[in-house]
Amino acid sequence: MGKLYVVGFGPGGYEHMTKKAVDVIQKADVITGYTTYVNILKEFFPDKHYIATPMMQEVKRCELAVEEARKDQTVAMVSSGDSGIYGMAGIIYQVAEEKNADIEIETVPGVTAASAAASVLGAPLMHDFAVISLSDLMTPLELIMKRVDCAGQGDLIVCLYNPKSKKRTDYVEQAADILLKYRRPDTPAGIVRNAGRKDEHSCITTLEKLKDADIDMFSVVIIGNSQTYERNGRMITPRGYSLQ
Repeated sequence: MGKLYVVGFGPGGYEHMTKKAVDVIQKADVITGYTTYVNILKEFFPDKHYIATPMMQEVKRCELAVEEARKDQTVAMVSSGDSGIYGMAGIIYQVAEEKNADIEIETVPGVTAASAAASVLGAPLMHDFAVISLSDLMTPLELIMKRVDCAGQGDLIVCLYNPKSKKRTDYVEQAADILLKYRRPDTPAGIVRNAGRKDEHSCITTLEKLKDADIDMFSVVIIGNSQTYERNGRMITPRGYSLQ
């Protein structure tokens, strides 16, 4: 029986890969993934056999991975971050089920963008938080903003994935306007671009000024709750411990 691992390898640097992820990639007969992710791994594992597909070919990518595993091979389907958080794990299980593939599947977790970005900013995710993608390719915008509103009502820290693209230029502004109904204008908001990668960059602004910040698809935006504060260039959300 073939084995298919769905591997999250973290932000991209070798130092952020778990030992399990490295072990699985090293022993895999075939590594499949999005072209950008495959190119990242080639730097660390240059002698492996890779099969890559470009963006918007997720289903085809999963079908290829399942078919390779059906050849009694060990296959690693890779993605950055955590494979089970906006990753490929769900669709892999769906494709394998549809094809009645007699293979074993295992999900290998990794450092997701939220935790990678949070570590750069300080300690913003120390209490309950919501991770919301602003990409409306597969989720209606109305539903996305409803989730933002609910997070605002619940005083959750909000972590935004896919915050802006060439076509989606004002979704961050819409989300900020919704949260401003429930939060102070000076609520800290952190932006991390390429978290955990060589050209990492971060800054801390406020919820009110978020619409003017430099944000793109490679950014993660973290908006604090009512207790979050900024000190010495770090975002900190108290957990509630008594310091007396």
